[in-house]
Amino acid sequence: MEACQPSKPSWRRLAESDIDSLMSVAEQVHPDLPESAHVFTERIKLFPQGCLALVDEHDRLCGYAISHPIRKGQPPALDTLLEELPSDEQEQQYYYIHDVAILSRVRGRGLAAECVKQLLEAAKSYEITCLISVYGTESFWSRFGFVPGPVGDRTAEKLRVYGEDAKYLVRSNRQ
Repeated sequence: MEACQPSKPSWRRLAESDIDSLMSVAEQVHPDLPESAHVFTERIKLFPQGCLALVDEHDRLCGYAISHPIRKGQPPALDTLLEELPSDEQEQQYYYIHDVAILSRVRGRGLAAECVKQLLEAAKSYEITCLISVYGTESFWSRFGFVPGPVGDRTAEKLRVYGEDAKYLVRSNRQ
């Protein structure tokens, strides 16, 4: 008799009811980069199509992704509310991947790559997708076409909060 294999975790849309579980994952994955539950709740309300939950076979959250449009070259500061997203009438928009966080117990299964592909599909109507790479993940992001982007004074100030290895990366969606 063969043992049943647990099903692979899967991505679904993140819901406000996931916030407590999301905070637990965030505290484990990003202990040095704390953000309030209000930040995540706001992102889900403002741009639900860019917010994903990774759930295991028991529907327990084991990862998440947050992404949304921003104004050109203006990534938000850590733990900051957006209040609103840029409208089409405002200056050119970029797509921003705020976070992709996965618990160590489910890493190494291609789940992050699967998530990034979904986020890039959501971003295809934007000229540029950008993010702040932390924890030495620049090589992971480079597999998807991300390269170091221009860093002005405002972005440099925001990067310092993320740590010495933080890098602002950009990707053309017109590849």
